[in-house]
Amino acid sequence: MNYRQSLSNYYIKYNSILCMGMDPILSKIPVQENDTKKKIYCFYEEILNEIVKTKKYPACVKPNYAFYARYGFPGLEALYDLIKLYRKNDLPVILDVKRGDIGTTAEAYAEESFDFFEADAVTLSPYLGHDSIEPFTKKYENKGFYILCKTSNKSSGELQDKMIDGKPLYLVVASYLSSWDNGGIGAVAGATYPDQLKAILDEFSKSGKVLPLLIPGVGTQGGDLEAIVKTINAYDISLHRINASSSINFAYEKNGGNFAVAAANEIDKLNNEISKIIGN
Repeated sequence: MNYRQSLSNYYIKYNSILCMGMDPILSKIPVQENDTKKKIYCFYEEILNEIVKTKKYPACVKPNYAFYARYGFPGLEALYDLIKLYRKNDLPVILDVKRGDIGTTAEAYAEESFDFFEADAVTLSPYLGHDSIEPFTKKYENKGFYILCKTSNKSSGELQDKMIDGKPLYLVVASYLSSWDNGGIGAVAGATYPDQLKAILDEFSKSGKVLPLLIPGVGTQGGDLEAIVKTINAYDISLHRINASSSINFAYEKNGGNFAVAAANEIDKLNNEISKIIGN
């Protein structure tokens, strides 16, 4: 089974296209534990326990490597253990590492992501060309590879909107992704740019393919959930994943109560909002 097929299967299993970002901020974690590794691990373990108990599932999770690495080895040990825990409970893991290098360095990054951390998918930068992507796709054919295309940050247009032979750079990247595709290639396209996101999907369609999108920027960054869902619904919605991180992780700050209950309820709320827009 290739990665694209697994996306459709998990969409059916959990009736969700929601990706829960897992971005720990120690000062916001209300777990009474002084040990950094245990504090991060317990936080996400309790959220998972509540998800499983209430059956309020996302379709996948996405830990951001930097949020763990900044806490040194205890943070990375927590990341390692949490990936094992969530995958054991049949939740796919997108490891957000945004790697981009060539040759044996790229091979080493690929082995770290898939052999050591055992992630199901990664995020990658395309700006060193195909030989920075191939060490991932060639050896790990059934994994997922989300390539940065049109990112959600405000200054993304400084480079990504530059015109190249009459096309913005993000669409040039999109056209390359279609030719690089091995059944696992996808793109990162920010929810803060719905028109550009649709243009990327249209570019994929020209090749006769629907490549999966990972869509950050909903929630704290202000992306329009309704606009995004309506757009991707026309391009096999089961393949795409909308990410929300802080709004789920720290939902208790807005809604009060137990942090794990608040997180599971926020997942449920977002799933229901998406289902209403789709018309399910």
